[in-house]
Amino acid sequence: MNSKYQDLFTSYTLPNGVELKNRIVMAPMTNYSANPDGTVSEAEVNYYVRRSNGVGMVITACTYVTPNGKGFDGEFAGDRDEMILSFKQLASAIKAEGAKAVLQIFHGGRLCPPELVPNGEIVSASDVPAEQPGAISPRALTETEIEEIIEAFGETTRRAIEAGFDGVEIHGANGYLIQQFFSPHSNRREDRFGGSLEKRMTFPLAIVDKVKSVVEKHATSPFIVGYRFSPEEPETPGITMADTLALVDALANKGLDYLHVSLSEFFSTPRRGVEDLTKTRIDYLLEKIDNRVPLIGVGSIHTAEDARKAFETGVPLIAIGRELIIDPDWVQKVAEGREDEIVTKIDKNNQEQLVVPDPLWHRILNVPGWFPIA
Repeated sequence: MNSKYQDLFTSYTLPNGVELKNRIVMAPMTNYSANPDGTVSEAEVNYYVRRSNGVGMVITACTYVTPNGKGFDGEFAGDRDEMILSFKQLASAIKAEGAKAVLQIFHGGRLCPPELVPNGEIVSASDVPAEQPGAISPRALTETEIEEIIEAFGETTRRAIEAGFDGVEIHGANGYLIQQFFSPHSNRREDRFGGSLEKRMTFPLAIVDKVKSVVEKHATSPFIVGYRFSPEEPETPGITMADTLALVDALANKGLDYLHVSLSEFFSTPRRGVEDLTKTRIDYLLEKIDNRVPLIGVGSIHTAEDARKAFETGVPLIAIGRELIIDPDWVQKVAEGREDEIVTKIDKNNQEQLVVPDPLWHRILNVPGWFPIA
């Protein structure tokens, strides 16, 4: 191994005592490949196995906690106990390769396609449509329904524990329901779940509390609880960097095992809400967190040098997403001093060797600009 990359391969112990064998995490990515009944498909399991041997932790694609939270065709389900066996197959397959297995749990809110949810009824914090072509107005959830969804996040966590996962990641990013409650664009409520910045935090923090209480009750060994967030929104009104720093400050005091920022570019800078717009979002976050909770950084990390530069910012863990689809042997190549052999553009004739399920492969090849293609 090249000595300048050896720090990426040191072990890391999370706050709850779980030890990761290195600092590289497989980022959560939708793969559209579950069975029609919501169970994990064999192709999906094989896809994760192909990528689990090198990394210290795998965060799965998101799983929906209620039927009206399904956000993608081919998304696997976490809304009922019948899914525990399916979960167990996936968790066991990842762990057998030496990585910790973390299930990402979510609700799509106003971004759910109507054809995927009961009666085609889309729900959110308020009846405000997303600012995107073809968006429809969701129905505002009642307080009772909100409480039921909070409970559902807890129940899916219980299922993850019973299935043998090492943890869950609460998906509060990318414009989905948890973020919709935090955002002044999508949350126009005037009850205890909306209004001020503090009240807009009520739903995200309540989910964290519920998940942690379920872990305390049901887990018999240390169980990871992480939280993913997006730092800003382009909409006006929308989440600003200042808003997110306030949320992160609150989350950092919740006893979580990690926070995971969702970024397309690791070294991106803020749009608004802070004084210095040349300082990176990562730097602002690390400063606010002040070592209270580990931060996972992510965003367009393709080469070993990209990872080294990101790690030097002070984030203890680096997540890699699309690059692990392009080159499942990325970690092993760096570990063996073969970083010059890393592939950074996907070979469109190499689906079988890369072990990518058909639905994901179709999107890779047919969505312009989504993946660099050789």
